[in-house]
Amino acid sequence: MSDRILIIDFGSQVTQLIARRVRESGVYSEVHPFHTVDEALLENFAPKGIILSGGPASATWTEAPRPIEKVYQLGIPVLGICYGQQIMMQQLGGRVDTSDHQEFGRAYVDVQEDCALFHGVWDVGAKEQVWMSHGDRVGKIADGFRVVATSEGAPCAAVADDSRHFYAVQFHPEVVHTPHGTQLLENFTHRVCGCSGDWTMAAFKEQEIAKVREQVGDGKVICGLSGGVDSSVVAVLLHEAIGDQLTCVFVDTGFMRMGEAEEVVSLFKDHYNIPLIHKDASEMFFEALGDETDPEKKRKIIGGLFIDVFQEEADKINDARFLAQGTLYPDVIESVSFTGGPSVTIKSHHNVGGLPERMNLKLVEPLRELFKDEVRALGRELGLPASFVGRHPFPGPGLAIRIPGQALTREKCDILRKADAIYLEEIRNAGLYDAIWQAFAVLLPVQTVGVMGDARTYEFVCALRAVNSTDGMTADYYHYDHEFLSRVSNRIINEVRGINRVVYDCTSKPPGTIEWE
Repeated sequence: MSDRILIIDFGSQVTQLIARRVRESGVYSEVHPFHTVDEALLENFAPKGIILSGGPASATWTEAPRPIEKVYQLGIPVLGICYGQQIMMQQLGGRVDTSDHQEFGRAYVDVQEDCALFHGVWDVGAKEQVWMSHGDRVGKIADGFRVVATSEGAPCAAVADDSRHFYAVQFHPEVVHTPHGTQLLENFTHRVCGCSGDWTMAAFKEQEIAKVREQVGDGKVICGLSGGVDSSVVAVLLHEAIGDQLTCVFVDTGFMRMGEAEEVVSLFKDHYNIPLIHKDASEMFFEALGDETDPEKKRKIIGGLFIDVFQEEADKINDARFLAQGTLYPDVIESVSFTGGPSVTIKSHHNVGGLPERMNLKLVEPLRELFKDEVRALGRELGLPASFVGRHPFPGPGLAIRIPGQALTREKCDILRKADAIYLEEIRNAGLYDAIWQAFAVLLPVQTVGVMGDARTYEFVCALRAVNSTDGMTADYYHYDHEFLSRVSNRIINEVRGINRVVYDCTSKPPGTIEWE
């Protein structure tokens, strides 16, 4: 088994980034909320090192969240980040103070002494940029530690206990705003913990195939194939593991992009020869939505009908005992908050939730330990076409949430499909597709006056959206040059009957969301 790093979560907004950075260096890691980490988990997980995340709490609170003392008694390295540093110091005999000098955002640390964390990255005497986000600070370090870096607002910005291999930093090395943060984390995992960095997607694939075969045995598996990257990777992985014991069910809602339904059927039925049920239920979805314009109600209607149609088709498969889902690691992490309480729902998500209970099926979730970029890497490892694996994210409700504020009709979907196809074609022609995280067109509930030839037109407005992001949690709009936007606009207006005006959305997330609904 590959080396493992355990990340104990105290509720930081960027804890997932710690796991991503560690995995990028070839070391397997998992995030577990602090209240779930007991002695049994520590023994079963057998980490080579532990990282304590940041969090919104104060280590000065009487009921401050803290890891169990066993974490410091295992004889393995521990790294505390931000709140993780503070609670480590508090537990080991130091002191945390509420500071008058808070630091939020870019800051600079002065490297005072060398340590294994800094080796080959930071030199003594250097001033290095980091990202801070703290109100409290360590006022007194625990016995055995020494201060190795300071900042204006944190006199103990980095501390080290070389004999026990305990390290702690007030800043966040996991974010891109700490330029050398990735190397610092790699020093911890490789130099301090002694991890070999041998966790690869090829190894994961073989491991997961073996796990699926053991779980499923000779049972039949149903996979809901949406046409997206996640469900497609699940389908190909399962087919490699269990062959014709797998049947995929593809429910065509009528809200997919241009030519996508045909591509899915061709790829999985013809190329991979995977048993596939293709149900064109588009008429049912248009009828069910009627004149509904509320985005949450649209999602609920689509999700509920999807489950009904999927179940009806799946019931035709005799003796199925398992349902495969494309659950990803962020879904797993976010389903259990660090306090155990509920989190705020910005939008409901469209998936096959509820099906296992209704159909009395057991779940198979081979991607539940992977982040989105790792799923793409697994897809490449499985031989899926690069153009398919590298496709931009596409929401479960599809075009239904890209026609905001108006009743959905087949005509409007066709108008949007054509505009979207032209937009993506121009992006590819310009060599920009892989440089953009997600791009799409939106059909607005607005009609405007235009002139085409000598005739007056009164048609829809099309909005173009393009963003860059690493994980979808935050995003910045893509900065096209005006020549590109002009070319796309001209093509859409000239080639898509029903649109006479094109606008570009330059809103970042936050305050906006990536999708319009």
